[in-house]
Amino acid sequence: MSVFSDLVGQEHAIEELSRAARAARGIATGFHDDATAVTSEADPLAFGVSAMSHAWLLTGPPGAGRSLAARAFAAALQCTEEEPGAGECAQCKAVLGNNHPDVTWLTTDLVTIKADEVREYVASSYQAPSSGTWKVFVIEDADRMLPRTTNVLLKAIEEPGPRTVWILCTASVADVLPTIRSRTRNINLVTPSPEDIARLLVEREGADPERALVAAQAAQSHIGVAKALATDPAAAAVRKKTLDAVVGIRTTGDAVLAAMVLTDLDAMRGSEGAKSDEEAVEKEIADRLAAMGLEAGARVPAALRSQVKAAGVDSKRRATRHRQDLIDRELIYMMSFYRDVLVTQLEAQVSLVNADYASAISRIAADTTPSTTLVRIDALGEARERLRGNVAVQLLMEAALVELRER
Repeated sequence: MSVFSDLVGQEHAIEELSRAARAARGIATGFHDDATAVTSEADPLAFGVSAMSHAWLLTGPPGAGRSLAARAFAAALQCTEEEPGAGECAQCKAVLGNNHPDVTWLTTDLVTIKADEVREYVASSYQAPSSGTWKVFVIEDADRMLPRTTNVLLKAIEEPGPRTVWILCTASVADVLPTIRSRTRNINLVTPSPEDIARLLVEREGADPERALVAAQAAQSHIGVAKALATDPAAAAVRKKTLDAVVGIRTTGDAVLAAMVLTDLDAMRGSEGAKSDEEAVEKEIADRLAAMGLEAGARVPAALRSQVKAAGVDSKRRATRHRQDLIDRELIYMMSFYRDVLVTQLEAQVSLVNADYASAISRIAADTTPSTTLVRIDALGEARERLRGNVAVQLLMEAALVELRER
């Protein structure tokens, strides 16, 4: 089974990445055959294989499979089979299993990626691979790098290590600085069809075909969200609670009550028995103290106070990001619902995203006008923008949902 098998509807990207992996093998042969090539001044493109680059920018809409493409490409670069990316060798399996020593993932569950993290990886990028052919660094959500963080990475991309490949993932080329954009090779992924996503869920996850299609449509072809909706009852419950709340809004009081329900993260946690954000922060700090040999509540030595303080700050930032992501997902579900209302009002010949709410969509479409629907979609979109500005989520949600009441 090819390492690219999970990339749904990305034939062009697969072809280009496969071609690059084959070219990389020729470059690697030059490294192994010519000892002088393995120097900090070595340029991979000096071997005349233009299909390969030391820096890649994988772009595409959320859920198109950017991370999957990065992992598959990393596996193909390390592959030892006759055809790169066959998926059967130990190197491929190690990469796909996230335990290859020469493939490093830089991701964050905080709001931004820190410059110190990137600086650490830049320093190690000039070291030779330990067991594979290439050292591969994948930066997920490259748009979460602040300009000063990006500048740390710039030197490594301008003057890369001879056996190093950087892979940056983000939604659009506009998300990274022009200096980075001009030094990377861009591959843009497209949105796969719901049918392709549903087929993958049936084959890989054993999902019920009908439920898989509903999940793929509701997720708007976002692979990760579709998988969660089809296989995780808690994730499906979040969507149902969100859309049920929207359908039930008729008055301002209904909107305020719905906002309370949808911002109660303890009830919308996503898994049974999950801790609240405050409890999670406290537990993480307690774990950090235990790792330092300290008990909770004990006096922290002066030499360790900065580390404990940093752990607390990171925990709070992590909780903030989790909260923002969950509220944003709810707003996306609501926008997709009113997208369906608008489609119905305009009698457009396209499929509904929320086909399982067809009757409610038809009722609201008949009772309102397209202009009203557009106002509601704009209100939800504005709420998503405000969310990025750390506005109080309760007020943000109330302001958005009040616009959804009957007029």
